[in-house]
Amino acid sequence: MEITSFSVQKVKDPFGIIAGTRYEYILDLEVDQEDELYSEQGVYLRVIYSVEEEKTRIVKYELYERSTDRYLEFDLEEDELAEVDAFCSEHLKEAEE
Repeated sequence: MEITSFSVQKVKDPFGIIAGTRYEYILDLEVDQEDELYSEQGVYLRVIYSVEEEKTRIVKYELYERSTDRYLEFDLEEDELAEVDAFCSEHLKEAEE
């Protein structure tokens, strides 16, 4: 699995319900044909990422088929989650205010 492109934006919380700051990432993935996640239509990952003081974490993630936006019921492996977490952390400064 390789992240080929992404977008990120800050999730607005006008009522202050959510502690800390949340970001939504859309990560376009290139998946090997042998991987169970592979789809001819392409795959993307939607990630809700939390920043609270100095702590960062993935709150939620969902995999989707690119052309149909069909939800894919797969879990990422621990090493893949660690890669996504590191990627999100590195690209926080690129979030739109």
